[in-house]
Amino acid sequence: MKFLIIEQDLRVSGTSAGIISRSFLGKLRKAYPESLIDVHYIKTAATDDKLELLPVDTIVEYQVNTAVPFWLKYVNKLYWRLFNVSLVEESFVKKYTSIISKIEYEKYDHIFIRSAGIGHEVILALENLPILSKAIVNFHDPYPIPWYVGTTLKPTKLDFYRLEKMMKVVEKAKVCISTAFCMSHDLEHLYSSKKPFLTLSHQYDPSVFAKEETGVVRVKEKPVSISYHGALMFGRNIENLIKAYSELVRSDKRYEVNTELILRVKGNEVARYKELYGSALNIKFLDIVNFANSSYEQIHQSDIVIILENGPHYSNILVGKAPFLASINKAVLCISPKKSELRNIITDDRCIATMDDVGEIQLKLKQLIDNELDKGEAIKPFGDFFSEENFKAQLDQVLSQAT
Repeated sequence: MKFLIIEQDLRVSGTSAGIISRSFLGKLRKAYPESLIDVHYIKTAATDDKLELLPVDTIVEYQVNTAVPFWLKYVNKLYWRLFNVSLVEESFVKKYTSIISKIEYEKYDHIFIRSAGIGHEVILALENLPILSKAIVNFHDPYPIPWYVGTTLKPTKLDFYRLEKMMKVVEKAKVCISTAFCMSHDLEHLYSSKKPFLTLSHQYDPSVFAKEETGVVRVKEKPVSISYHGALMFGRNIENLIKAYSELVRSDKRYEVNTELILRVKGNEVARYKELYGSALNIKFLDIVNFANSSYEQIHQSDIVIILENGPHYSNILVGKAPFLASINKAVLCISPKKSELRNIITDDRCIATMDDVGEIQLKLKQLIDNELDKGEAIKPFGDFFSEENFKAQLDQVLSQAT
């Protein structure tokens, strides 16, 4: 079988999209070890992405020039307000179109177009290209951004133009997929698709990452270390976790003596949280570190790892860290809205709590901590959802629709 993969992000750190896309290539090779896999990688900066670690046959790199002429910026200020079209966006997408139009795609059995970030340039670039009718188009996130669950942005006339353009792409695509069942359902209706959106969930494959030196690693100071590594955005609520943990620590000396909460966070609210809770008992705020250090620390120094889903009412995405945490066999507490993707995946009730219910978060934390302190059973929050067998089953369903 011959695969053509057009990628937008293959970075090894600083972005969940890069980690996930690299892992997809690793899992694709394992699913079809005798296949031909050719990759075309379109990026926007000169980065060292350690592409030699990827188990593919060939990889071609392109770098898009992101500079915008001053005259175009000036004209665009008025143009998009009058016509609800951004000349800057259109010119940027055309750069991707120019690259993709030159790729010889006819010899391949399957073509994956994998987006990254919120611009979805690599997908929008396909609108009038013949490759689209053979392509499996992968949505990493909803587009345009006002339809991203957890954002406070409201749609503008320009957003409705973006939406109309994406609907045309979806209509012409061979197959459309997303990385979460909830998102597939939502995008199918958002884009008025007459064919179903399928789901190919995020994966994590350690073989596509180098064993780098890990210099910024905090050694745990308590028998049970609880940690959250990540950004605070799109309605992710860490404050109720802090309140729940603080109440638990104050309620029983056992938890004060034996536990700690480590928060490696970034985002607009971090300064406020540090001011409010920076001196709280057994809680430490630390800076974000690169993926190599973060993953090492979670593997070797964390006992319970926190996932924050988007909120406050609904989360339709699969967070990128879920397959990574599944691969390291750690206890997980997912703090989620009442309706979310992970509620349909997590198989152990101790591992999920409602984000606006401090009492439930405290109860679930206590159960997980007690299990660690008492050397209880190993907790497998996701069952076999992220197994190679399940990935192969999802992949085969996608490929069967594209045949």
